[in-house]
Amino acid sequence: MNRKELIEYIQKTYAVIPEYLWSKYPNYAVFRHHNHSKWFAVIMDVAENKLFDTGKNNKVDVINLKVPVPLVGALRLKKAVYPAYHMNKEHWISIRLDTDFDDAELKSLISESYELTQ
Repeated sequence: MNRKELIEYIQKTYAVIPEYLWSKYPNYAVFRHHNHSKWFAVIMDVAENKLFDTGKNNKVDVINLKVPVPLVGALRLKKAVYPAYHMNKEHWISIRLDTDFDDAELKSLISESYELTQ
């Protein structure tokens, strides 16, 4: 699922619109709960070398999601899943969107993040 499709999915499913909070990072889309403003997802474009040590500076789209702590280690073993960029790495993961990560699993993880941040 690419960035555009993912944003549309989150908007339809959770009735929220992306917030672009930082002028310095105009492509960072934050999704929050209506009732208490906690984040449940963030879509960003980050330099590849921020995720893992490639030395490459090219930008890649990722989504940060909160997951249950016991699942973090197992999820990080999957292709395209990394310790969360710029978030608590014990509770959050980053999933690279330009890969063949399973759409159904991604949607399930978004739902779980939504529930965990209620």
